[in-house]
Amino acid sequence: MRILNLFKVAYRSLNRNKLRSFLTMLGIIIGVASVIAMLAIGEGSNQNIKASIASLGTNTIMIYPGANFQGGVRAGASSIQTIKLEDAEAIATRCDLVSHVSPVDQKRVQAIYGSENWGTSCLGVKNDYFTIRSLTIEKGSGFTTSDDRAAAKVCVVGITVVLNLFGDENADPVGQIIRINSIPVKIIGVLSKMGQNTFGQDQDDIIIAPFSTVQKRMMSSTTYVNSILASGISEDQINDAVDEISSLLREKHKLAPSDDNDFTVRTQSDISNIFGTISKVMTILLASIASISLLVGGIGIMNIMLVSVTERTREIGIRMAIGAKGRDVLIQFMIESIVISFVGGLIGIALGITVSELVAKFGGWPVVITLSSVLLSFLFSAVVGLFFGWYPARKAAALNPIDALRYE
Repeated sequence: MRILNLFKVAYRSLNRNKLRSFLTMLGIIIGVASVIAMLAIGEGSNQNIKASIASLGTNTIMIYPGANFQGGVRAGASSIQTIKLEDAEAIATRCDLVSHVSPVDQKRVQAIYGSENWGTSCLGVKNDYFTIRSLTIEKGSGFTTSDDRAAAKVCVVGITVVLNLFGDENADPVGQIIRINSIPVKIIGVLSKMGQNTFGQDQDDIIIAPFSTVQKRMMSSTTYVNSILASGISEDQINDAVDEISSLLREKHKLAPSDDNDFTVRTQSDISNIFGTISKVMTILLASIASISLLVGGIGIMNIMLVSVTERTREIGIRMAIGAKGRDVLIQFMIESIVISFVGGLIGIALGITVSELVAKFGGWPVVITLSSVLLSFLFSAVVGLFFGWYPARKAAALNPIDALRYE
């Protein structure tokens, strides 16, 4: 039999049982749609994370305390203090590949204005922090080096703080006095709106004050700092800048060549790669879970094809009696299985793209549909059709024509 005739026979067979054929396709449809949607969400999250991290600056360098061994246990930044203000000052003066440096102290505080109060984070930083983070002032101005030297009671606030203390994010709080815990502080500027970062943290829920103000008035004048933020003179030399900083800190901390670092130096590229790897693993996991429905759909194809072989035993016997060969019957049933998976795959692709767009529109999730994910899903559905259609087709082709004609 010619291939065209086999396709016609397959079409008529499936058309006779429209509902059964659709229900058989349903597993493939759901499987393909799920895989495409999961891959789209995963890829969207991956790109969003990278974009969010990149927005902090591709040549940003972060130095944290910790990451040394104490009693055989690696200690983190939360358990020890190793970074001091003098480390930041040394980096600024002795590292030629570093352009800007700012120590950072962070503290959870209660901001109060009149009868309103709001729990937020207060950062103590140097002026360079605004340049490193590319922060801009929407209203008022930032603090000066003189303010930092004098530990002046001034601050710059984010939009979220303005909203919760003054009732309207469009209010102009410049010149107003708020209390941070029990300390009266004058607002001299409002940051431009930044929104949430990739991890859902509100970047506008923040108060930024001179480093000396926070350290002396809120941190009990400790000489240690939470972290240091720096930027390299160029993105191409960022790794050399990291090596320069690491060598300087090892020298200042008097670490022997055999000692591990008691600090951690990270760049935006490091963080991007780490979260990119995590995102890819999660994407693969989600796609793997979604692909289980494709296997279920394949089992459904095998089940229906076996039923079809049983129902059409006499038909198979007649065809073989008038000259059809076993391979013709094999190809006929394989084509029926492929048609089911092919059509189901096409419908699944359309459904998967639609679901992804709806998730992006109503759920607010970042979604990126790639050609590779569509082709992968469709190819997987075709392979499922071939794999699960083979056994029923082989069973039909192996029927004895005489026994098939006698079948009732």
